[in-house]
Amino acid sequence: MNFAARFNKTGTFHNNEDVVLLLAKKNYFYLSGPKGFAIASLMNILSPAIKGLLKLRWSAIDNFLLNPENTQMMVFNSLIHSGQFTEFGKQYHFQKINHIRDFKKNVPIQEYEDIKPYIQKMMSGTQNVLWNSPITWFAKSSGTTSDKSKFIPVSNESLEECHFKSAKDVLALYYRNFPQSGILNGKCLTLGGSHQINQLNTDSYYGDLSAVMLQNMSYFTQLIRTPDLSIALMQEWEEKIEKMAHSTIKEDVTMIAGVPTWTIVLIKKIFEITGKNNLHDIWPNLELYMHGGVNFTPYEQQFKNLIPSSSMKYLETYNASEGFFAAQDVIGRDGMLLFLNHGIFYEFMPIEEYGQTTPHTLQLEEVQIGKNYALVISTNSGLWRYIVGDTIQFVSINPYRVKVTGRLKHFINAFGEELIVDNADMAIAKASQQTGVVINDYTAAPVYFSNEANGCHEWAIEFDQAPEDLKTFTTQLDKALQNSNSDYEAKRYKNIALSEPIIRVLPKNTFSGWLKSKGKLGGQHKVPRLSNDRNILEDILRFSENGDRG
Repeated sequence: MNFAARFNKTGTFHNNEDVVLLLAKKNYFYLSGPKGFAIASLMNILSPAIKGLLKLRWSAIDNFLLNPENTQMMVFNSLIHSGQFTEFGKQYHFQKINHIRDFKKNVPIQEYEDIKPYIQKMMSGTQNVLWNSPITWFAKSSGTTSDKSKFIPVSNESLEECHFKSAKDVLALYYRNFPQSGILNGKCLTLGGSHQINQLNTDSYYGDLSAVMLQNMSYFTQLIRTPDLSIALMQEWEEKIEKMAHSTIKEDVTMIAGVPTWTIVLIKKIFEITGKNNLHDIWPNLELYMHGGVNFTPYEQQFKNLIPSSSMKYLETYNASEGFFAAQDVIGRDGMLLFLNHGIFYEFMPIEEYGQTTPHTLQLEEVQIGKNYALVISTNSGLWRYIVGDTIQFVSINPYRVKVTGRLKHFINAFGEELIVDNADMAIAKASQQTGVVINDYTAAPVYFSNEANGCHEWAIEFDQAPEDLKTFTTQLDKALQNSNSDYEAKRYKNIALSEPIIRVLPKNTFSGWLKSKGKLGGQHKVPRLSNDRNILEDILRFSENGDRG
């Protein structure tokens, strides 16, 4: 029976349970007292208690900060102990592993295609394959616009000890920096869960990571987030944005979490509905935006335009289907604190080792600042020596802080320039700042040598605010690329190997329309920034020429 039906004609409720249900739904509780009932905001009740619980995390965080190598060794031993009697553990003789060097010797580096047969067996209902507790959830992920989807096992241990614990630690670190913060007095708007939960068999389900997490969150966690699950888990992304905008306008949103591209789409939809042009006019208590998934640098100016406030704070997280790896512990400082006691054992592969038969990996105490590594993980969901696909750099080793520099397969190295996404993002941001433009999205690929001309890079860019002079923007982008990458600079010297970039200006909504045409609109899907071949670029250019924006 719905709430209206349970409220009788005299304006009274049938029982106290009805009061609690309705007021919780409306974000209020009745509190009894000597003078009867008083209405209090649910968040005002919960906020002090949650703050206290978050502060209890500080000592645990300090422990792995002070003892990073020992913490990782404890995680390693726990994982090996749990995995030794699984199918994978028996195959690779986990019972004989007494040291990390034994682990590296026994277990080969795994890419998704290597572990796919094990995962398919788990998805059919077989247990104790990669992990020793039941796996009933799988996070569907692409990470790129590839037609192939990955299904990452998600154990209860991973949900509790990695994803949820890391989320708590992000907030705990934020409160350590800003003890007077009021973010828990309102709600967190979360963008994600673009795939509804699908049932594989009697006991197993899959969806994207955010959908899996939403389905497994505690009741009280659900109360402090918005929108309702019925909207958050909608399959059709465009309808979802529309309903999300309408349903959250009247909420007291104090923080937002989501991928920058879709957050901007939502904000613009809210402006369209309300006629406002400053998000603080709608949510005056908004103070924090937590972002991840892509480099924030190209989007920073857009957010400052949408939320023109010096008090707004931006916090970067590094969260993937495979695990929650890191987050900024100090806002404004470069790099994210690596989470070392969250069910993940880390290895770091120098990128020149990628593709070798027996690639060499390093431990924490062996890494160097500023060097590119491929991230290799073993987790409490049964991923063993698994290559995530991201490249990272350490920006600090006391404590261990990292930044994501790109993807192993997202780069341009057609002419020995070794251009990575980090270089491209910084150059785009610099050129945009110098020419007063705002960019929605971009992708780039090489133009190969011909009999008539040298090679170069071709960029397809969708501007939110286009340059007055495209030639000036192109020159500034080229200079910024040279400043960020010495190999690119060397190849550009006197146009000997590389000519100036070619810029293709795309109409607005080209990238979202292209993603939609691939069935990849929303959620974690994004256009690859860089490609070492021309397949994606040419497909996008063809799509643009056809004039279909979805």
